[in-house]
Amino acid sequence: MFEFSWPWCFVLLPLPWLLSRFMPLKQQGQLRLRIPGFAKLGLNNQAVQQHSRKVSILEWAVWVSLVVAIANPTWLDEPITLPNEGRDIMLAVDLSGSMTEQDMEYRNNQYVDRLTMVKAVLSDFIEQRQGDRLGLILFGDTAFLQTPLTRDVKTVSQMLSEAQIGLVGRATAIGDALGLSVKRFANKDESNRIVVLLTDGQNTAGNLDPEDALLLAREEGIKVYTIGVGSDSKRGFSLFNVGGMSGGNLDETLLKRIAEQTGGLYFRAKDVAGLQQIYQELDKLEPISSDEQTFRPQISLFYIPLLVALGFIGLAMLVNFIRQFKQES
Repeated sequence: MFEFSWPWCFVLLPLPWLLSRFMPLKQQGQLRLRIPGFAKLGLNNQAVQQHSRKVSILEWAVWVSLVVAIANPTWLDEPITLPNEGRDIMLAVDLSGSMTEQDMEYRNNQYVDRLTMVKAVLSDFIEQRQGDRLGLILFGDTAFLQTPLTRDVKTVSQMLSEAQIGLVGRATAIGDALGLSVKRFANKDESNRIVVLLTDGQNTAGNLDPEDALLLAREEGIKVYTIGVGSDSKRGFSLFNVGGMSGGNLDETLLKRIAEQTGGLYFRAKDVAGLQQIYQELDKLEPISSDEQTFRPQISLFYIPLLVALGFIGLAMLVNFIRQFKQES
């Protein structure tokens, strides 16, 4: 479908004629639209005032093209309806130093570090969330929002894939991560708001105690699904576990309490199968309802009449050049 963004601009079309009709001749010569090159064609003021046919046609063509460009011709594609059902899901992912522990069985007895496992499985989960709004929080010494709630799941997946250990420190601020998740849900009326918190440790840093963050989540009616990541057996020595600074010892008691008191569930992810279990549970959740939203992609075409106007001006300059060349030869 084709339309003009500002069709009222077409009232400007008769403006040159009105000026020539009602203004004194001397002022007409001053306000007249001038095309580069035509002043050198031997068209003096008197000839211009008599509206030389060729000059007048070209001037009007330039003027009409400019007015059309100002009106902003726009092409509208077919309407696109956005999904009107979905869930608001905030993902909180641990980037503490202990996530480098290579104790996660992936495929064919291959072991990878915990963060690699989380990225691989969670990326598939993200890309399947058509109609849901997802956000991503990364936490270590503190927590920060990587992506706000959005239906652009590809961007969320990309931000997760670029996350690196130690990006926000090597400790584990579970309370900050949960508190920030609750804050990002503020002023949203939907009842089905979900936090998925993945960690392999215990709270060792941050400004907000996990128990206080739990109370905030309960008051806001936010469900928290917690996932404890890590195998029962250690396959190697991790420097980050020395002194407990990275929170490498999983605090299952805390994670279970957070999940139970907010109406969520706790999962223990020791391998791919354990981490994928959350897929089935989240898919069972009742989707939220929202008003149907539609939009029509718009493509502005103002540059076409603008180029036409410039083309007419260029034509005038070319005619002037040819005339001068003939006179000199």
